[in-house]
Amino acid sequence: MDTSGTMLADRRVIRVAGDDPRGFLQGLVTADVGLVAPTLPAWSALLSPQGKVLFDFILWADGEDVLIDVEAAQAETLIKRLSLYRLRRAITIQHDEARAHWSRSGQQGVPDPRLAQLGRRWLAPAAQAATGWHAHRLSLGVTEGVAELGSGETLWLECNARELNGVSFTKGCYVGQENTARMHHRSKVNRRLVVAPFTEPSARTRITYPELNLMVEHRRVEALGDALVPAWLASALVDTPAH
Repeated sequence: MDTSGTMLADRRVIRVAGDDPRGFLQGLVTADVGLVAPTLPAWSALLSPQGKVLFDFILWADGEDVLIDVEAAQAETLIKRLSLYRLRRAITIQHDEARAHWSRSGQQGVPDPRLAQLGRRWLAPAAQAATGWHAHRLSLGVTEGVAELGSGETLWLECNARELNGVSFTKGCYVGQENTARMHHRSKVNRRLVVAPFTEPSARTRITYPELNLMVEHRRVEALGDALVPAWLASALVDTPAH
C-alpha cells in the first residue's frame, strides 16, 4: 500500500484546559483519564446515559491539559456537548492548532492505542495530508466515527471497545457506565460492528465504501457471515455466547 504525508486531514484537535481538566473528563468519558500520558494516549468515547456512543476520540496529555483528537465533522458538536457539563467550573474547551498525524511504520509518535498494527500516531502542526490510512484501518476491522459507529445508535461494547482498549472497568462512574458495565460482566455483547466485503446494502449496513470493496455493518455475533474477523476480534468471539 503506497502512503504519503502524515496528517489525517479529517481530524481536528480540541484542548480542554483550566481547573483540573482530567477530573472534569474522568466523570464523563469511558477511558481512565488519569492514566493518559504523553506517550500513552487512550481511545475513548462520550456515551448516552443508555451506553450508546455519541462521539469517539483519542485523548492525549499535554502538561495539565487534555487534547481530544476527534473527527473534524464532529469537533464543534463535541465542544458544545462537553460545555453542557462544565456548569460554573473554570474549564476552557476550544479548538487547538495541533493536528493528528499517522504513519504505518517508523519511529515517530506512539502506537495507536487501539491496536499496534494500525501504526504510529502523534500530534503536530499541519503538514501534507496522509494517504492510505482509511484503507489500512478498515483492513484491520477497526471502525470509528459517526458514519460507522452512529450517534446514539450503537452500544459502546458493540463497537468493540473492550477489545480495542476503549473502556475502563475500574475507573468508576461516567456517563453510560451502568449499562456498559452490566454488558461486560454478563458477557452479553450480542451484536458487533464489523467490516465486510461490499455487497448490496441492507438494514444492517452503516456505510459502504465501493472504492475499497468494503462496507461496515452491525451484525449479530451468530451471523457474522463473510465479515472480516481479525485475530483481536476472533479471540473475543470465542468467549461470547450466542443469543
